[in-house]
Amino acid sequence: MNITLTLIAQVLAFSIMIWLVNKYMWGPINEVLDKRRQKVAEGLAAAEKGQQEQEAARQKMADELKQAKVEAAEIISQAQKRAGEIVDEAKNAAVEEANRVKAAAQAELEQEVSRAREGLRQQVSSLALAGAEKILGKEINAKAHAKALDELTAQI
Repeated sequence: MNITLTLIAQVLAFSIMIWLVNKYMWGPINEVLDKRRQKVAEGLAAAEKGQQEQEAARQKMADELKQAKVEAAEIISQAQKRAGEIVDEAKNAAVEEANRVKAAAQAELEQEVSRAREGLRQQVSSLALAGAEKILGKEINAKAHAKALDELTAQI
């Protein structure tokens, strides 16, 4: 056999093998690799998107927490202010009640003093009549001398 013919047969067999591998195997292998490459790229993109969403959620949570703290501080401030107002209202109500009780007591005291004076006037006029009866030795008519007794009572 001739070496050239062997070489040509080997080149021809190798070319047919390359053509067969390229036609029936290389395309499907490339398709599988491309699909796999695409899935990996999609997975990496989804992971990146998930990280971005997670960071956005953390930022939103931090903002909402900060807002909640501000609102809580405002509510506490309003509650303390309202508590102070309630204490002031209670103090004012107590002072008003004390003044009202004091005024009522003062009015009652003045009425009692007035009654006591009137009672004393009555007693003084009775004593004056009794003394005048003893001095004069006869009975004095209170109705007849009412004007004189009223003047005497007014002076006392």
